[in-house]
Amino acid sequence: MEHQEEMKTINRIRDGETALFSLFLEQYGSQVHSMIGHIIPCKEDAEELTQDAFVKAFCKLSSFKGDCKFSTWLYRIAYNTAISATRKKKIILPVIDESIIEKVADEAVDSLLDQHENEEVMVKLEGAVNCLVAEDKALIALFYNEGKSLNELSEILQLSVSNVKVKLHRVRKKLYVMIKEYKNEAR
Repeated sequence: MEHQEEMKTINRIRDGETALFSLFLEQYGSQVHSMIGHIIPCKEDAEELTQDAFVKAFCKLSSFKGDCKFSTWLYRIAYNTAISATRKKKIILPVIDESIIEKVADEAVDSLLDQHENEEVMVKLEGAVNCLVAEDKALIALFYNEGKSLNELSEILQLSVSNVKVKLHRVRKKLYVMIKEYKNEAR
């Protein structure tokens, strides 16, 4: 659905044709569920939070101004819903010394993380991603799995594009350190 068509549908929903909201559920439901699923590992919780995100979007539809794509606005709601849920669980995650992250060369990160054919590296990468804090998991999921651009991420996460770039850069370095530490622990 194009932006103008979405705005017409939104206005019709606001005018009382609430059943039309199901069009958005059909169009974006699996994408939103996928993104939440990358943040929330429990399938049932991810399904419930997906429903919560759509209910929130429906209830807040009157506040949608149309200054961004509807999907971006919806992703922002879903992201905030998932992050809020993880904060309530207070999961303890590994802490990585910032000085170690700063010493990692970009070329080393690129070399390791670009090994898509190496099954061992991909398994370790998946394990490392699962150990990230929810915000970092969401960033990785939205950028790599959902293919969101830096501009879209900026709108969804409500950060500047340069801040998104920095965060993505640091998360990639964290993943590198986690994978390298995992390799050393496995020996």
